[in-house]
Amino acid sequence: MRGPVIEGGWVRIRRGRIVAIGQGSTPGESQLVDVPDGVILPGLVNAHTHLEFSDVRTPLDPAGGLPEWIGRVIAVRRRRGATAGGAERVDAAIAAGLRESAAAGVTAVGEIATAVPAAGYPAGGPRLRVFREALGLSTAAGEPALRATLRDVHRLLAVGCPAGLSPHAPYSVAARLGRALLAAGRQVRLPAAMHLAESVAEEELLASGGGAFRDLFEELGVWNRSDPPLLIPAAEWISLLARGPRGIVVHGTHLDRDPEALSRLTRHRDRLCVAVCPRTTRALSGVLPPVGLFRDAGLRIAIGTDSRASNPDLSVLAECLALVAANAASPEEAVRMATVNGAWALGFDRSCGILTPGRSADLVILRPATRHSDPFAAVVDPATRVTATLRGGRVIAGSLAG
Repeated sequence: MRGPVIEGGWVRIRRGRIVAIGQGSTPGESQLVDVPDGVILPGLVNAHTHLEFSDVRTPLDPAGGLPEWIGRVIAVRRRRGATAGGAERVDAAIAAGLRESAAAGVTAVGEIATAVPAAGYPAGGPRLRVFREALGLSTAAGEPALRATLRDVHRLLAVGCPAGLSPHAPYSVAARLGRALLAAGRQVRLPAAMHLAESVAEEELLASGGGAFRDLFEELGVWNRSDPPLLIPAAEWISLLARGPRGIVVHGTHLDRDPEALSRLTRHRDRLCVAVCPRTTRALSGVLPPVGLFRDAGLRIAIGTDSRASNPDLSVLAECLALVAANAASPEEAVRMATVNGAWALGFDRSCGILTPGRSADLVILRPATRHSDPFAAVVDPATRVTATLRGGRVIAGSLAG
């Protein structure tokens, strides 16, 4: 991803790392794997997903847009919490999501976690950056949420799992909680991710304190009429995210309606990027993410799948295809979003995202069904299949014989 496409190329792997890349005749090796007509890419990066919903068979009904969909998400969580074995089902869903991701060529995942599994995350699959999510609109809810979030982050760090923080969104996190959370993260140099400018309903709540989100929160019993929460706009959250080492603005669907937020995001593009989830955005908002706006602003754009609560699968390549089919991005640009840009977003840019000597051998092997003059077009062709996914030179899905 840092040079031209290599036709007839080879990659030499030793002890889980890439030690050489070349073209033409292969050097003598004790083990040679030939993939004729195959395409070798850096492992795909899913920069934003919620694995807890990986057991949802079909996406939840998007009718009514984001506020009503979130109400359905909360109902799913509450049903799980009210039934025996709910935590175990979530753990199983997370494991299933990681297996599905690996089978789709993904070697790194940016996971948004509302809680950390008691037994931890499964080993042996894609590498993880776990952003512990926090929500809370009242002072009473804020302190427990802060303590629980930081406790889980320290648990993750103690077992060597890369961690991060995620104040959920401007409409669901009071300013006091979000500021305290991000300040605590800065002390230990944690990256952060936050959903911003997702819907017009978010804009309405922040501007007037009313609208569909206010109705939802009153129905859920989390909005205090006598002491409403202090909510701050996307522009202020962007400035807070930019104080940390690295930050991800998730979705950003309506940043074209907020010049100040876009200006601040552009100003801090050395530390912030945007993670778009095309199929989820289209389902919930009726439009694709404004990739052209982000491109013109010089922003890094990564790509994610959100979750199976809003998507039929966890295929990053399908997300790329959604942008390419709509002429929102070229095939090469979409593939960069799904590799080198995603690795940067998760803070993995020194370990994966490109194929070069010294990096971990995180890669995916694809088998196109038809020949293309543009190899990037072959990558996003829906008929192209993933034959093997390797992390650190070890096959985690598929087969090198395939």
